[in-house]
Amino acid sequence: MKPLPVTFDACSSSGRSTQGSQEGKQGRPVRVAILFSGRGSNMEAILREVKGGKLGGLCEVVLALSNRPDAPGLQRAAEFGVPTEVLESAGRKRREYDRALVERLEHLNLDYIVLAGFMRILTEVLIDRYPDRIINIHPADTACHQGLGGYEWAFSQGLSQTWVTVHYVDGGLDTGRVIAKRRVDLAGASSLHEVEHRGLAVERQFYSDCLRSLFLGEPVPLES
Repeated sequence: MKPLPVTFDACSSSGRSTQGSQEGKQGRPVRVAILFSGRGSNMEAILREVKGGKLGGLCEVVLALSNRPDAPGLQRAAEFGVPTEVLESAGRKRREYDRALVERLEHLNLDYIVLAGFMRILTEVLIDRYPDRIINIHPADTACHQGLGGYEWAFSQGLSQTWVTVHYVDGGLDTGRVIAKRRVDLAGASSLHEVEHRGLAVERQFYSDCLRSLFLGEPVPLES
C-alpha cells in the first residue's frame, strides 16, 4: 500500500477545521491509540487538535499508553479525559513486550497506532499485526539521521535547515516508508535550545496535519 498523499492547505493554521463535521475515510471517527515514553508534548498537541481543532470529530483517541510508569505524559492525557495505561517495558525482551502490547490493544479495534516519543524499536510481533497503521514522527530527514539526537545532530552540523519526517514504522530504527517531510528553518539559530524550539514548533503542527490527511484519505505531498 502506497502512502496516502497530504494536502496541508485544507488545514487552517489556527488549528480550526474548515470542513465542519468530519468523518474518517471509514465513515466514522478513526480509532487511535497513542504510545509514548516521556513528557508527551506531541501527544498533547494531537489531543488539543482532537478536542477542538483540525482533528475534531475526525478521530477518537481511545488509549494513551506508556512503557514508563513515571512518564509525565500520563497526567497530560488524563487531563484531556483520555484513558491511560502503563505497560512497563523495563527488564522485558522486545518480542515478549510486543506480544503483551498486542494483547492489550487487540480488543480496541484500532485503525492506527500513533507513536509520540515511544522510545522502543518495535518488532514484527506488533508491526505485522498493524501493517501500514503504525505512524511515527522523527526530528530529522530519516535518510540522513536515524535514532536519537536529531536536533543535536542538525546543530552540530551547522545546518541552515533540517526536516521533520512522518513515516510508517517497520522493524528498523527510523527506516520505515516516508509519508511526508516538513522543513525547519534554522537560519540564525545560535543554540541547541533554539534549534529544538523551532523543530518542536513544526512537529506539533505537522504531525496533526499528516494525521488529518491520512484519516481523511486526502493526497499528501512528500515535502513541504
